[in-house]
Order: sequence, then structure tokens, then C-alpha cells
Amino acid sequence: MRIQEYLRVLRRRGWIIMLAGVITAASAFVFSQVQTRIYRSSIVVSIQLARPDLSLTQSAKQLLRSYANVMLSEKRASAVIQTLGLYMDPRDLKGNVKIVADDSIMAIKIDVDDADGEVANQIANTWAQLLVQWRDEQNARQDKEDRVFAEIIDLASYRLLRPKMSINVAAGGILGLAMGIVVVLVLEWLEAGVLRDPSTVEAEAGLTLIGVIPPAPKASGSRP
Repeated sequence: MRIQEYLRVLRRRGWIIMLAGVITAASAFVFSQVQTRIYRSSIVVSIQLARPDLSLTQSAKQLLRSYANVMLSEKRASAVIQTLGLYMDPRDLKGNVKIVADDSIMAIKIDVDDADGEVANQIANTWAQLLVQWRDEQNARQDKEDRVFAEIIDLASYRLLRPKMSINVAAGGILGLAMGIVVVLVLEWLEAGVLRDPSTVEAEAGLTLIGVIPPAPKASGSRP
């Protein structure tokens, strides 16, 4: 197809593409509005060593993942539920929590997802405090120079995790435009063999049109 033909198609059927984009974008907006909002609260617990020793640092890095696994348990979830007075099953609460060890900064990050951002903050803060208490209990059994401490740097803060309104609307609009283009291409393919006017006949056949047979007039009424 030549550029002129593409422009002709856009003039004739461009509204289909735009309408499809608007409809899908509006649908994505409505879906995002009715979708339950989930917030994610995050808190970072710093892991600090009693002495700046290379061997102790390497050991602590290897133990960071073990610390995270110890904290992400139904036992800790039950402790959080009891402390905050939540009406939740420990397994359900554990499924909404993610605890990851980051040995590059010697820290453990706790993420909590909940429909209430303030509740998510309370859970994250309480879980972090349990980590600090657990390390204090473990340190009480060790020599002072071998102790590993956990410290909360900042209290938890939450942000909207989903739905992502702008992303959903943009994705919906792009999908709609793509669907509209497909519909236009199908319509053009179906009409590819239809010759509607003399100029189209001349262009397709490469011949000069000499005459045109006019359509037969419609009968005005039935004969007696």
C-alpha cells in the first residue's frame, strides 16, 4: 500500500481505532477504581557487629539469610497477631509478609501487604521489633566480641502497591489501539476485492474506462 492509501484508510476508519482505545482505557480506569487497594509497608533492620572483624563479617553475611528464615515463620506471625490483637490466621499473615536479607548493606528488609496502610505499618514495625528482641536473646548467650545486633533505623512507611491507575489505563489504551488496528485491517482485507467507483477500476485494471452502465431505476409501483 502507498502512503496515500494508508491516509485514506485512516480517514475512513481511524475513528474505529480511536474508539477502541478510548473504550479499553475507560474500562481499565473503571476496573482500577473498583479493585481493592493493597498497600505495602516496608522497614529495614540494620545488622551490626560487635567488632569490625573480617571473619565475623563474613559469618554474619552467611547468617543473614538464616535470620530472615527464622523471622518468617508462623511462630513470629502468631506473636505479631497476639501483640497487635489482630483477628487473622498466622498462615494468612505470613503469606502477606516478605522478609529478604541484603548482605550488600548488612540489613534485613521486611515488606507487609495489607488493605489498610496503617495496619501494614504496625505489622512491619512489630515484626522488626521481634527481630531485634530475638537478636538480643541470642547475644545474651554469646561473648560480647562475637555478638550481632539488630537495629531499626527508621519506622515503617507504606505506599500504594496496587492497582497502578496510570499503568492500567495506559496499557488498556495501547491494547485498544492495537485491537482497533486489527479490526481495520480485517475490514480492509474483506473489502479488498470490491471495486466501488470508476477511478478504482482504472487504478486496479490499468485501463481507461470508456463508459459506465448506470444502475437500473427502482420500480415506482407494481403494474396492473
